[in-house]
Amino acid sequence: MNHRPRTYLKSIILAFCLSNTVLHAQLLKDTVSLNLIKKGVDNIYNFQFNNALEVYTKINHPYPGHPIGYLFRGMIIYWENYPLLPSSPEHTLYESDLRKCIEICETKQNEADEAEFLLADLCARGLLLLYYADNDLSMQVIPLATSTYPDIRRSFNYTSAYNDFFFFTGLYDYYREAYPEAYPIYKSLAFLFPKGNKLKGINELQTSAKNSIVLKAESFSFLSWIYSSYENNYQLSLNYTKSLHELYPANPQYSVEYIKNLLFEKQYDEAERMILSVSNNENNGYSRAQLSIFNGIIQEKKYHNAELARQYYNQGISEISNFGSVGNEFEAYAYFGLSRICDLKGDKKDKKKYRNKALELAEFKKNDFDE
Repeated sequence: MNHRPRTYLKSIILAFCLSNTVLHAQLLKDTVSLNLIKKGVDNIYNFQFNNALEVYTKINHPYPGHPIGYLFRGMIIYWENYPLLPSSPEHTLYESDLRKCIEICETKQNEADEAEFLLADLCARGLLLLYYADNDLSMQVIPLATSTYPDIRRSFNYTSAYNDFFFFTGLYDYYREAYPEAYPIYKSLAFLFPKGNKLKGINELQTSAKNSIVLKAESFSFLSWIYSSYENNYQLSLNYTKSLHELYPANPQYSVEYIKNLLFEKQYDEAERMILSVSNNENNGYSRAQLSIFNGIIQEKKYHNAELARQYYNQGISEISNFGSVGNEFEAYAYFGLSRICDLKGDKKDKKKYRNKALELAEFKKNDFDE
């Protein structure tokens, strides 16, 4: 599967899975319950999974069989086992919970519950799409994405009622225009979908970042991604990843994104300090692989130590290969680095070989750290 649609698929996802509007109407009127949900979501994003499981139990007890229970547990499974892979034993329960959520929403829907069941259904579908797209499982992505789109369009009817929906509408409005601009091959397909507006989309995401109850993290994350990958504005991207890191300092992936933007901005001292801090507290193999590649960039760019940089790049490539397509972006950074090192040595053959490998893996070819 072409990995490029992953960012759009992800936008379908966490817009719904975290929205408090999927809850039963009684909970929406219950301040204690809403605060509990918010606390639980913060626990998940900050990798406090024991606390999140306590919240899950408190949610599930008074509302047994409600879709939010399955969604919440799915979120815990996803982040506790990040990156979730087809080889992960937990993927079976993850898929089962989300399929059960979809089944409940589709069989117990009535007019009064239309909004909450629509959102819960979309949430479960989106989380499944995220897992399938992360792992290039195209045979699962295509039918699920196709059957999900009509419900996504229906969701626009609720934007005036819930601030959290500005996250999703913002992503749609932005990506509907930006994606075919970045990849002209999709322009003919884009005409099949209602037009968007990039500026409006960014404004909606900023509104979500400021006002959402539980979608703040995803809003920061996607604003950062848009500015670094589509707008090539690394300074603005850095502002959002820094905020995200400060909100959830225990989340290694948010720390990694912050370090990446520091490196794009050539703030090598702060990036190196962050790498050391995260390395001292990180046991996740995926994060360690990413940090190895960042150490390569530090050695190459800050210390001009090509040999040590080469060692780190090769180490990172070896480590991240265990995670399949999930690690393509970072593996590409390492191959770009190896290509530059070969260029310094006058090795034109390997320079070309490594750069071609990097371009094959990279979603955004300009994000290469060449400058």
